[in-house]
Amino acid sequence: MIRPWRLSHVIKALSEGGIRGVTAYEVTGLGAQGGGVRERYAGHEFDESSLVAKTKLEVVVVAAQVNDVVNLIIAAAQTGEVGDGKLFVSPVSDVIRIRTAEHGAAAERMKGGREDMKRAASTDAN
Repeated sequence: MIRPWRLSHVIKALSEGGIRGVTAYEVTGLGAQGGGVRERYAGHEFDESSLVAKTKLEVVVVAAQVNDVVNLIIAAAQTGEVGDGKLFVSPVSDVIRIRTAEHGAAAERMKGGREDMKRAASTDAN
């Protein structure tokens, strides 16, 4: 869950990191910002009892990429103010590409994504 106006920053960071499969939803929510903390968004202030606009992202990657993706999102979404959002990391039992019926990493992999970027970088280094 991130601030809506940080979405373009996060998408750019993920893309530059070779992460291309991202789904975004416009959502509203109520956080645990107790003690009278007020969040600002689009010129309005919200208190702890108001639903606040957020953007929910879904990014599915292989386990080896999770920490890198988390760090990319934090760096791009963080403002240092209350209301920056939260990341929830959950395991995915399988991925199936409907068109080919591929399962697992083969279905998750996207042409031009992170693995292709790594291969190109190692080819350029040689």
